[in-house]
Amino acid sequence: MSIMKTRSFWLAAVMTLICSVAGVLLAKLPYVNLIGALVIALLLGIAMQVVPSSIRTEAAGGIGFISNKFLRLGIILLGFRLNLEKLAAAGVKTILVAAVGVTGTIILTYWLSRKFGAEDELAILSACGCGICGAAAVMGVSPQIETTDEERKRENEVLAVAVVCVMGTVFTLIEIGIKPLLGLSDPQFGIVAGGSLHEIAHAVAAGGAFGEASLDNALIMKLSRVLLLAPVALIVGYWYQHRLVKESEEEHTKEPKKLPIPWFLGGFILTSVLGTFLPFSPAFLDALVQAAYIFLGMAMAALGVSVNFKVIFKRGGAVFGAAAISSVCLLVFMIVMSKLFF
Repeated sequence: MSIMKTRSFWLAAVMTLICSVAGVLLAKLPYVNLIGALVIALLLGIAMQVVPSSIRTEAAGGIGFISNKFLRLGIILLGFRLNLEKLAAAGVKTILVAAVGVTGTIILTYWLSRKFGAEDELAILSACGCGICGAAAVMGVSPQIETTDEERKRENEVLAVAVVCVMGTVFTLIEIGIKPLLGLSDPQFGIVAGGSLHEIAHAVAAGGAFGEASLDNALIMKLSRVLLLAPVALIVGYWYQHRLVKESEEEHTKEPKKLPIPWFLGGFILTSVLGTFLPFSPAFLDALVQAAYIFLGMAMAALGVSVNFKVIFKRGGAVFGAAAISSVCLLVFMIVMSKLFF
């Protein structure tokens, strides 16, 4: 049995590693970089479904392990990207604007998604992806949501990632196009890009289109939002657990419930502290961040291999509509903030 599990893991590892590395390489190409390495890995994972079913069945156990454990490892390593000194130097106003933007976007996207008929779990995953940092936020928050239907959960994860990918790419092009009409300086536009676009890749693409000052501000503002991933995941976990306890009480059950603590997000904060205050070389930190994207890409590819994508198209309208409206509101908010405070 142990040999079978080992074979399953290595087969799954090879399949997902191919997708992940290809995603990183393809994301370096012009225009393709608007999509981002993680989403490309997800799409390549979906393409892996053409592999004979016997191979996918044999790899199934390893696929589950990679989508779970490698996801957490990738998020922990991603903390090395977060330089706390740069965020502190940017000032309290940057963190406060990011916090207000993230909170408002999550609440609005979730509320609209529910109003439009989306199920609860899909609504909160899409909301967190739009509000914080795209696919990494979706996958970081997802473990906090307890469910007995793992297949449905995977579908929700893929659909939420699709939402932030499409919205982020569309709004990247929109923001680059309307920049001359907004009356913003290049540094101000960087604040808008980092504060309103969903993936780090989107913020880099838009901010980098208008020079180094714009790119630097885009990264600082975007990473201020990334910093909020840990507290948001804790709040979502507490919220869902509180609801489960309430439902158990209503059903007159006495099954004890425990709050799922996202220890991997503690690791994310720890690595950000280590990367900021220990004398690591820029090249070493960059290698760790690249490793983070490899592991996250493998987790995304594993998600794509196992998901039923046909079902997703049947229930995507509600969250796409909600995300479009909230993305417009977030863009307007960031334009106003950039003019007032930056």
